[in-house]
Amino acid sequence: MKASLAILLAAALLPGCTSSVRPGPIDVTRFHLGTPIAGDSIAVEPLNSFAGVSPEDQLYVGAVSGELTRLGFRPGGGETSAFIAGVSYKHVSHGTVRTPPPVTIGIGGGSYSGGRRGGVGVGVGGDVGVGIGSRTLQLVSTELTVQIKRRSDDTVVWEGHAITEEAGVQPSDTAARLAKALFKGFPGESGITIRVK
Repeated sequence: MKASLAILLAAALLPGCTSSVRPGPIDVTRFHLGTPIAGDSIAVEPLNSFAGVSPEDQLYVGAVSGELTRLGFRPGGGETSAFIAGVSYKHVSHGTVRTPPPVTIGIGGGSYSGGRRGGVGVGVGGDVGVGIGSRTLQLVSTELTVQIKRRSDDTVVWEGHAITEEAGVQPSDTAARLAKALFKGFPGESGITIRVK
């Protein structure tokens, strides 16, 4: 019994055995002028200019660039692109959540009635549940915003916002999920919020 319990405990503590909260749905809202946006050349850059680009900035810019390329836009840079896509994102903490344990061990006892001709019956019963591997994770909402401007006159022709709340998810996965949801059905219905799961 002790050996079996030790094996179960060791298995529960192996890397990858702990669970995380599943990614939440994404709420997406888009605004545009109602005119077709040609898949022309586009430069993707942080919405607010600053010195240096962090690795997380690169994640979001890369995710947005990938979706725009999929939609038929051509990468452009400098002063030559027809459009500029400004990318920004923000995180807001909403406290913590506790994940359910991936392993629960039940320990119980049975009963025994001794004697071939009838004897004293002794019943021992019990059940103890032990949860192993639960974690405390930060619950964070992340919002991705993208503005597409026409370079010639600096007019914003499309703007979108995608927001989700999740815990225990890698930043690269969040960036990819938000960008994909944001450009789903591009350009989308203006002023309407949709939920993408």
